[in-house]
Amino acid sequence: MAVSEEFLQFVLEQLAGLGQARTRRMFSGVGLYCGEVFFGLIAGDVLYFKVDDTNRGDYQKHGATPFRPFRDKPETSMSYYAVPADALEDAEECVLWARRAIAIASSAAPRRKRKAKSKRAN
Repeated sequence: MAVSEEFLQFVLEQLAGLGQARTRRMFSGVGLYCGEVFFGLIAGDVLYFKVDDTNRGDYQKHGATPFRPFRDKPETSMSYYAVPADALEDAEECVLWARRAIAIASSAAPRRKRKAKSKRAN
């Protein structure tokens, strides 16, 4: 599921209001990050944002579909849904949906534990 450069640039323009969105190529798609938070992806020129039980219904009301990474396993999906066209086409609306996805991804991310500094015996 390759991502065209034109679609990638369009998405980045729509998300410019986040101020700190960045991308990373992964497999045949692109991961979207805000700071260190992975909140979305692009696959096959479709933008997907992170969802949970609090916002999945918003996507479903718009007829959005979940990200299905394996063609040979269509029953397998992930917690990412396609961003509805009307939200994608309106930059302000797209940023609102992205901020919600960032909040969800942030709360779902495991917290990294700091390694305790070992004390030197003198």
